[in-house]
Amino acid sequence: MTTIDSAAARPEGQDPTGVPPFAVISGSQVQRALQGRERQIVDLVEATYRLHDAGETVNPPSYFLRFPDRPSSRIIALPASVGGPSRVDGLKWISSFPENVAAGIPRASAVLILNDHDTGYPFACLESSIISATRTAASAALAADRLSRGRPRPVRVGFFGTGLIARYIHTFLAATGWEFEEIGVHDVSADSAAGFRTYLEQSGTKGHITVHDSAEQLIRLSDLVIFATVAGRPHVSDVSWFAHHPLVLHISLRDLAPQIVLAAANIVDDVEHCLKADTSPHLAEQLSGNRDFLHGTLAEVMSGKARPPAGRPLVFSPFGLGVLDLAVGKYVYDEVARSGELHVIDGFFAELRRYG
Repeated sequence: MTTIDSAAARPEGQDPTGVPPFAVISGSQVQRALQGRERQIVDLVEATYRLHDAGETVNPPSYFLRFPDRPSSRIIALPASVGGPSRVDGLKWISSFPENVAAGIPRASAVLILNDHDTGYPFACLESSIISATRTAASAALAADRLSRGRPRPVRVGFFGTGLIARYIHTFLAATGWEFEEIGVHDVSADSAAGFRTYLEQSGTKGHITVHDSAEQLIRLSDLVIFATVAGRPHVSDVSWFAHHPLVLHISLRDLAPQIVLAAANIVDDVEHCLKADTSPHLAEQLSGNRDFLHGTLAEVMSGKARPPAGRPLVFSPFGLGVLDLAVGKYVYDEVARSGELHVIDGFFAELRRYG
């Protein structure tokens, strides 16, 4: 393994054959590249959503690898391609094993492969659980900002689910200027809820923090509700809990019963992706027989093409697009390359000439 400087770090043109060198980027390097750059990442995610809306990306359906002997677990392949100024193709390979939580390790683990736009050769493998959490949190922070315009800005936030994703979302909200008078916390695990409260206190969070024993209490007392759970099927079904019309970031996608979705204004990141895999919007489509409950995508809201109706709860359900992982992953690659700390695997490709 060698370390190359930023001048040689570009994936194009490193080898006389035109094949880029292959690098491995660790989780610690990913963390350093993203630390303190929340606003830049939100801007990057916004730009990528706009590229996607303009048809300058390719984002095929995700492929779910499931296991008969482990029905709660899955590994998902997200292939994608991003155009624009930082063209890159690639694949996120992310596992979700909820039983890990009981063993004291994170539910999700992931790698991201970046492929050179011109040759198709992979040029980097990145630890990607941090990238995945970062793009999810940046998307949530962007949606909170854009969807709260034209309605009272939330001052009471409720976190339903208190794992890694919730922590990243809180970090991105704080870094992009959000302050709350009340912060509610709820989790089926009392230890997780207590741990998240400790995290909030140690991070210097302003506002009064309350751990709620019941989901109903958390939702009724929050203007902004953030679902970040590992739920595989809806577990919140009482429409009356949302009578105060909160903004709901439905990050985990399967928490809400279809009746709640049908009673709300709904914004997604991509219509076709969200209406698959038994997500709450997918169940709402099956129940209603149509898609009339959808009011547009976040990109359409940003461009003014869509305006969600007032007088209802407003739910944002992002499936999580692979193009976002690619955009953030390429950003990390470029930052690590510029720092001169790109670790290249010498001789990774054994044969680079067709003959001799």
